[in-house]
Amino acid sequence: MTRQISFTSFCLISIIFVCMLFFTACAQTYYGAMEKMGVHKRDILVDRVENARDAQTEAQEQFKSALEQFASVVQLRETDLKKAYDRLNGEYEESETAANEVSVRIEKVETVAGDLFDEWKTELGQYSNPELRRLSQKKLTATQAQYRKMLASMKRAEKSMAPVLRIFKDNVLFLKHNLNAQAIGALKGEFTNLKGQIDGLIKKMNEAIASSDKFISGLKS
Repeated sequence: MTRQISFTSFCLISIIFVCMLFFTACAQTYYGAMEKMGVHKRDILVDRVENARDAQTEAQEQFKSALEQFASVVQLRETDLKKAYDRLNGEYEESETAANEVSVRIEKVETVAGDLFDEWKTELGQYSNPELRRLSQKKLTATQAQYRKMLASMKRAEKSMAPVLRIFKDNVLFLKHNLNAQAIGALKGEFTNLKGQIDGLIKKMNEAIASSDKFISGLKS
C-alpha cells in the first residue's frame, strides 16, 4: 500500500513538473516573440496592469447596476415577480462574470511581474560597472515595493467581491423559491446590508485603480 501511494505521488509530482516546464517554455516563446517586435516584459506588465484596472472599473459599474436592480426589485408593487427574478438573476450572473474577470487579470499581472523581476535580478549580475548595477538595483527595489503595494490593493478589492456575491446569490435563490410579495418584503431588509458591502467594494476598487495608475506611471517614467 505504501509503495502504491508513493508511486501515485511520484506520478502526480511528475505531471505537475512536466506541466510547469511546458508553461514555462510557452511563456519564454511568447516573451521571445514579443521582444522581436520591440515589446518587452515591462511593456507587457504595463499592458496587463491596465487590463486589470479596466476590469475593476467594469466590475464597479456592474456591481452598481446590480445594486440598482436589487433596489428596483424590493420596491416592486407589481405581481409579475418572475420577471423581477430573471432581471436580478441576470445581474448576479453578470456580476459573477465581472468578478472572475478581475481575478483572471490580476493573475496575469502576477505572472508577468514575477518573470520581469526574475529577469531583472539575473541581469544585475551582468553589469561590469558597479555604479550602474547599484542604480539598477535601487530601481528594482523601488519598483518591487510599488508593485507589492499595488498588488495588495488589487487583492483587497478582489477579496471584497466575494461577500457581495454571496449575499447577492442568497437573495436571488430566496426570491427564486419564494416568488411572492412576502419574499419581496424579506429582501428589503437585505438591501441595506448589500448596499454597504458594495459601497465598501467600490471604495477598495477605487483605491486599487489609483494604485494601478501610479504604478503604471512609475514604470513609464
